[in-house]
Amino acid sequence: MLSTSTSLSGQLSDAEFDEALRTFAHTAFRLELQPVYLVDYERQRVARFLAGDPQYPSETSYSTQWQDQIRRLTREGKRVGRVRVQEDPQTDYQRWERWVGQWNIAAGECMRYMTRQQAHEVGLLPAAGDQDWWLLDSQRLIVMNFDAEGHPLSYEWMTDPPAVLQACAWRDLAVHHSIREHVHDPPLDPEEYQAQL
Repeated sequence: MLSTSTSLSGQLSDAEFDEALRTFAHTAFRLELQPVYLVDYERQRVARFLAGDPQYPSETSYSTQWQDQIRRLTREGKRVGRVRVQEDPQTDYQRWERWVGQWNIAAGECMRYMTRQQAHEVGLLPAAGDQDWWLLDSQRLIVMNFDAEGHPLSYEWMTDPPAVLQACAWRDLAVHHSIREHVHDPPLDPEEYQAQL
């Protein structure tokens, strides 16, 4: 577990967080551990997905901005990836995020998945704790704090060398034991996508 008591370098505003994800030098990796993320700009999209009337990512400014950013970064030779630790069976939110993840993959992001049970079996959990984080250039961490329901609380820099080294080891473990999601061109509709899982 990352110790946030002594190794934090400071809190980031939303703008600073966004800037860090636009300006890293080589690699950005995220470990996602939450079963649900309750962020305002996704609520209606998740509800529509669950009701059988999905809003495609190309119809939302947040998604298109992220995908444009991924395309720009990968054209510059940078790599963006994440491992999502998911429940088995997946939560409703996780079914939605896996479906919309197809567009991130098409833009150039590497998306990988593993179940929470697999994460325990390989030693990623409970060791890595319950906080999400971005590891930038294998040198800096942005720790993402959420409440018990999945609401984002804060972003914090961590540059403590032992903590960053531990995050690098957890990244390598997660990538090694997770499954890479395939690209579907064009992306599948929700029913087709769920049928092929």
